[in-house]
Amino acid sequence: EPLLRRSALAAGHTDAELRRAVRRGELQRLTPGVYLDADGVQLLDDVGRHRLLARTVGTGLRPAAAISHISAAVLHEFDVWQTDLALIHTTNGRSAGGRRGPTRYVHAAVLGGDVVQLDGVRVTSPARTVVDLARTLPVEEAVVVGDSALRRYPDLDFRAHFDAPRAGIAAARRVVGFLDARSESPGESLSRLRLRDAGLPVPVLQRTIHTPGGVFVARVDFFWEQWGLVGEFDGMVKYGTVDDVRAEKHREDALRDLGLQVVRWTWPELFRFDVVVERLRRAVHRSRSAPSHPL
Repeated sequence: EPLLRRSALAAGHTDAELRRAVRRGELQRLTPGVYLDADGVQLLDDVGRHRLLARTVGTGLRPAAAISHISAAVLHEFDVWQTDLALIHTTNGRSAGGRRGPTRYVHAAVLGGDVVQLDGVRVTSPARTVVDLARTLPVEEAVVVGDSALRRYPDLDFRAHFDAPRAGIAAARRVVGFLDARSESPGESLSRLRLRDAGLPVPVLQRTIHTPGGVFVARVDFFWEQWGLVGEFDGMVKYGTVDDVRAEKHREDALRDLGLQVVRWTWPELFRFDVVVERLRRAVHRSRSAPSHPL
């Protein structure tokens, strides 16, 4: 748990004692008035640090305000990819009074019923959070958050959030229309965007492949039925042991034995996706030259 300056002073400590603890490395100042012991800091990544600060800020908000935007996404435990986590975002519950400071970004907006309680902290609702980010973030970052939100809450209804004429609402409609809960990781979400931008037909996501006799073979990330083509985003995290690598090779061999073409790509290749597109095109050519697959 963080140590708050106001709590430390109320307990009889002084600012001089806090400063000495920081100099000795016993405490680290996360933000003005918020400290954490050195061991606790070691355990936090950027998202964990932001979550801790957002919860701390959230306990001191006025009744109409709430944690919002990327800070709300972090508290909802949605996936976050490359989004700036330097500032804690809140919405003040009023039509005016927004500001940006060194540690906090205060948005001005009336929230109405778009608020939920998470561990005693007021946070914008999942749907409101996704739409706010779809209005304000680059499309890649917004899609990663939105796909993750749909995986956690499959029945999210965004329609009510498109009624008010807010800045970026047209972009938010486009992002929300693209979201798909079947993307199971940030890498798969970005892959869908890359495939769309390359002009490729929309694949089936998370397709289960069986042999003609009905024996399960694999569940694949992307599948193009018309070409007998499997696409796999390889995040490289799932292969923890030699046995994992061997199992994945057997899985891919089983797919190829069914006459399917298999194309894989990695995180670095998401940023030079023309290489992957060419690989997919060669696989389509091989598929058209080969006997039809049995699926």
